[in-house]
Amino acid sequence: MGLLLSACGGLRYYAHVAHGQSQLLLKQRPVGRVIADPATSPALARRLELARQARRFASQQLGLPDNRSYTRYVELRRPYVVWNVFATPRYSVDAVRHCFPVAGCVAYRGYFDEAKAKGEAARMKAEGDDVYVGGVSAYSTLGWFADPILSSMLRWDDDELAGTIFHELAHQLIYVQDDSAFNESFASFVQEQGLKEWRASRKLPPLLGREQAEDDGFTRLVLDLRNRLRQAYARGGDEAALEAAKQAEIAAFRERYRQWREANWPDDHRYDAWVAAPINNARLLPFGLYDQWKPAFAALFHQGEGQWPVFYADVRRLAKLPRDARDGELRRLAGATAGGQAP
Repeated sequence: MGLLLSACGGLRYYAHVAHGQSQLLLKQRPVGRVIADPATSPALARRLELARQARRFASQQLGLPDNRSYTRYVELRRPYVVWNVFATPRYSVDAVRHCFPVAGCVAYRGYFDEAKAKGEAARMKAEGDDVYVGGVSAYSTLGWFADPILSSMLRWDDDELAGTIFHELAHQLIYVQDDSAFNESFASFVQEQGLKEWRASRKLPPLLGREQAEDDGFTRLVLDLRNRLRQAYARGGDEAALEAAKQAEIAAFRERYRQWREANWPDDHRYDAWVAAPINNARLLPFGLYDQWKPAFAALFHQGEGQWPVFYADVRRLAKLPRDARDGELRRLAGATAGGQAP
């Protein structure tokens, strides 16, 4: 995927993406064949069998696309399938956006090769941007190809593996160009609600909410930092003043994090390394995309009495609205959830 540009850099990027995608297609093996192969380890066979069952559940119970996606397996021999490069101007929290014919405009550019991703990040940094490179374990081609199960996905636990299959198939079902928050919030809701139903079907107890509550709390802290930086940059000033304000806000965030963790999760240090590492505008970009509208989709699901076909029809109606009208409807739905009218 990508925009065919006349510039040499655009052509080289297109060639890189085409080569990376073709390598995935060439290396795919049917899941059933991998499971049956005597050379396959019992641990890998167990995980692939679970993925196969989750794939079947996705279509039969969640109403997600019934196609060849996630019926084949690719051994990558690397930790991630792609590396995304995020960038912002040095004194802005708004992403440098990249526009493609299928995906629309998004806040990153993906590379199948880590060195190429880091090279692009170095180029943008030299031009004065803040940059961040993040590894990605799975992605969707939006149904243009049969997306495989990747070895990078098997690093997760069983719930995350099943949930990711639900998430990526949701992108194939409904996707709106140029609205990442809508797309990711929708897919994340399908992932979470689907996982609840998947666990119930397997007679597993509901997931504890502690980890989700901690994740949500940390995300709120990061989004608060992003808002504070936006306000600081809006006040203006010369470069020295903007840099001082930027570093002061980052230092204050680290102190707020320390107080929040000590007050709520004193024995859990999962975010310490992230907070201690260098922070810039670009590093904040991934936060919030995946959950901004989840309460709205939860309200919509409740209104449809938990019926997936009704829910998807309502989501498609929203997807057809102009952006401002769609956001207004999502805000209304999210407000209903906050007011106790939906679970």
